[in-house]
Amino acid sequence: MTIMDTLDTAIINSLQGGFPLSHAPYAEVAAQLGIDEATLLARLQALLDTKVLTRFGPMFQVERMGGAFVLAAMQVPEDRFEEVTAQVNAFAEVAHNYRREHRLNMWFVLATSTPEGIGATVKAIEAATGLPVYPFPKEKEYFVEMKLQVRA
Repeated sequence: MTIMDTLDTAIINSLQGGFPLSHAPYAEVAAQLGIDEATLLARLQALLDTKVLTRFGPMFQVERMGGAFVLAAMQVPEDRFEEVTAQVNAFAEVAHNYRREHRLNMWFVLATSTPEGIGATVKAIEAATGLPVYPFPKEKEYFVEMKLQVRA
């Protein structure tokens, strides 16, 4: 288990929303925390390396930019799960991948720069894995902003 100190928790809490849009956003955040930019970047990288954070980056509304995304699922035989996970995750269009206790035991998000890219990526994953992919397009969008106060 990774133990976070008060600086790690302050970094995580300060980066949940309101990231500065400037020429030096990390320097701005670091100054607000009373540290230098190099320390902030090193701490962020350590949090990612130890999997305390699994992702740090912007959330895009891909549809507003002309793209598309869907939640997709597959039924993967247990003895092939790791192999298929690697094959699916090799696609740049795969945003993240989840294992579930269900007949459809692999779920992932596909994001493409065009709506047509979804179908092409589904076919490419099917060709690579030999397994069907079931895309589930969004019917309605909900926005739930969740910020969690982290404590050391």
